[in-house]
Amino acid sequence: MHLETSGPAGARPLLLLHGGGVAGWMWDPLRAHLPADRRALVPDLPGHGRSADAPYVSHRETVEALARILESVDQPATVVGFSLGAQLAVMLAAERPDLVERVVVVSAQAVPMRAVGPTLALLGATAGLARREWFARLQARELFVPEEHLADYVQTSATISRQTLLAAVEENLRFVPPASWSAFPGSALILVGAREKKLMARSATVLHALLPHSELDVVDGCGHGIPLQRPDLLARRIEAMPGPGTV
Repeated sequence: MHLETSGPAGARPLLLLHGGGVAGWMWDPLRAHLPADRRALVPDLPGHGRSADAPYVSHRETVEALARILESVDQPATVVGFSLGAQLAVMLAAERPDLVERVVVVSAQAVPMRAVGPTLALLGATAGLARREWFARLQARELFVPEEHLADYVQTSATISRQTLLAAVEENLRFVPPASWSAFPGSALILVGAREKKLMARSATVLHALLPHSELDVVDGCGHGIPLQRPDLLARRIEAMPGPGTV
């Protein structure tokens, strides 16, 4: 898995997990608002971006790979995930709280969809559209990709394999928070856009109910794209999170 790092060695680690269909570049607007003493760890998840040569297999396999990254860091991390990456963040925090002291869950679906089979069949039949530039540009608007990253999105879409697309989407649609999420002892912030689909709002409520000491915030004016729509707000919320023992 390709990993980009920045910031001074030994500084507070921040692991940023992108959503499906994009790559680590989606965090550039957020990183511009972070303090210089942050050590950012930004992977391209399997099947995406600079990791496109290794297909996405499962959330389980990906979380295990992410845990190995954090095991190489000298202190527990803040983990921020968006969409598919937010599901991974929930799993990582729930299953490896020794590696995660704070978690920010942005737009994670936590209520499994019905009729996953027909949805995947339709996706498989139309998967080739992702390689068409006109279609990728339409999708970019739905994710609020800024103009300066439009070329990145188009290129990322063109390199995602059908195998990765189907595996990642199926994992996303079937996702249920692990039972150990309710026992995560660290600080947790759950964000959802006020203009997102009702399923996303329900999911945020479910995640918060399972972990009552978490903070739930509905971000006005945002759809499914908080890190790209309001990177300044997200950076402030990350930096304002309480430390260990203060939740």
